[in-house]
Amino acid sequence: AIQMARLSESPMSADNDIPLMRDLPRADLPTDVPLILASGSPRRAQLLTAAGYPFTVRVPSDSAECGVCSRETAAEMVARYAYRKAIDVAGGIDHGLVLAADTVAFCLGQIIGKPRDQEHAESILRTLSGRKHDVYTGVCLLSISQGACVVEVVRTELEMQPLSESMLSEYLESERWIGKAGAFGYQDGNDWLRVIGGGSESNVVGLPMERLGELMNQFHDLSESYSVQPDEMP
Repeated sequence: AIQMARLSESPMSADNDIPLMRDLPRADLPTDVPLILASGSPRRAQLLTAAGYPFTVRVPSDSAECGVCSRETAAEMVARYAYRKAIDVAGGIDHGLVLAADTVAFCLGQIIGKPRDQEHAESILRTLSGRKHDVYTGVCLLSISQGACVVEVVRTELEMQPLSESMLSEYLESERWIGKAGAFGYQDGNDWLRVIGGGSESNVVGLPMERLGELMNQFHDLSESYSVQPDEMP
């Protein structure tokens, strides 16, 4: 079994601009079965569509994202959630290549997920304002027929410029923060966000397309057998 999710940093050309749905990499699927996106995220579906992947969607149950370990790092948490989502969906079908992901922001020692409401979104954005922070996405690619999967984590470093009260109010009122880790959508074209160090922009949106293509190409070399118990990380 895989003892730890692999943590990788995937580069992306600085020439790729917002809305970053152009020239996304696409790899051949490692199996001849359908690709199944285990996510209700419209942003992940949009990235896969823009890259030209044919796929269907099966949303995992809410229980796949439950349970918090106080000693867990952001990377460990997104890896565990991505794996649980993939296992949850795989348990209801008899064939397919399941793709699951989970994304959080991390700043000042805090793991930051999706805001509960506008007040929470404001608190998150005030925390991130003027600071560098990381976005982690855990990715799980699971072949049901082969009984094998690979779990990896990709980190992207961002910097948010200081937000004025008017900028903050305008964004909060737009409600574009709803359902987005860190209370922002990088794909929204906000000029107060920038990727540092050549990291993956698509990772910030919710799916590192560069590394996903590599995982598909190297699936047979990287994947290992998985447990049917969702609480057990592979």
